[in-house]
Amino acid sequence: MEHIEALDRDSDFERPIDPRRKRRRNLGWPLLMAAAVALAAFLTWRSFHAPESQPAPPVATAPAPAATPAAPATPHYPIEAAAGAVDQTPLPAVADSDAPLQDVLAALFGGAPLDRIFYLEQIVPRFVATIDNLPRQTVALSRMVVKPIGGSLETASSDGRILLRADNAARYATYLRVMDMADTQKLVQTYVRWYPLFQKSYEDLGYPNGYFNDRLVEVIDHLLATPDVPAPVALAQPKVLYEFADPSLEGRSAGQKILMRIGPVNEAHVKAKLREIRRAVTGQSLPR
Repeated sequence: MEHIEALDRDSDFERPIDPRRKRRRNLGWPLLMAAAVALAAFLTWRSFHAPESQPAPPVATAPAPAATPAAPATPHYPIEAAAGAVDQTPLPAVADSDAPLQDVLAALFGGAPLDRIFYLEQIVPRFVATIDNLPRQTVALSRMVVKPIGGSLETASSDGRILLRADNAARYATYLRVMDMADTQKLVQTYVRWYPLFQKSYEDLGYPNGYFNDRLVEVIDHLLATPDVPAPVALAQPKVLYEFADPSLEGRSAGQKILMRIGPVNEAHVKAKLREIRRAVTGQSLPR
């Protein structure tokens, strides 16, 4: 008979297993902030990058940044290419933007328990940092946006192998419903409306000559390039930490590894949303 064992949540398999604890909280995906344009990308983030049970520390922000920064001269994907007219009334500074953005998100995701899914403080800096970190090997957990959800990562032992159980994918159903709840065009219109704050936060993050929309599109393309890995996914435990058994998978970025872990059906669903978002924020279809 197949042996099933429940695992602790871990941080990209960076935490040792504690056999004394039968159930702990782990993270759902990361996904959405500010305009929620990268909700699908966030949903791919948190399932295997769980922080400690206490709230994540706050993100440092620059004091009283200007609301309308000057963008770099030659963006590859100018934000003006995004479809739809937007409100032109003045925006608050980044430091003062949480309250109005909470109202915006509540309108976009009416009925969704956003305070149980996302950190609703320092929304813009967290959104920008999350997007920037997804293609990297490691990420700053204190700067992410998604809160933990209930459920445990489970494995199956079969023929001497450790396998990620396919039914783990069911834990993310709520996040998929939230992802589908908001109309992509409205998400992108909100993103465009608040874009000057994202741009300012991106510059403050250390890219004074960068263009955040270019980075967003680059990250989406990176996530879309994630290989399709059929279930069940084989894991290895060389010491106390879990890894992908296939070194070519283990060497992938944090964002791509999360997409590979949420199950092929969920991965395809998230990728479809990412393609919609990419098309809307660039005014272009994917390059062939």
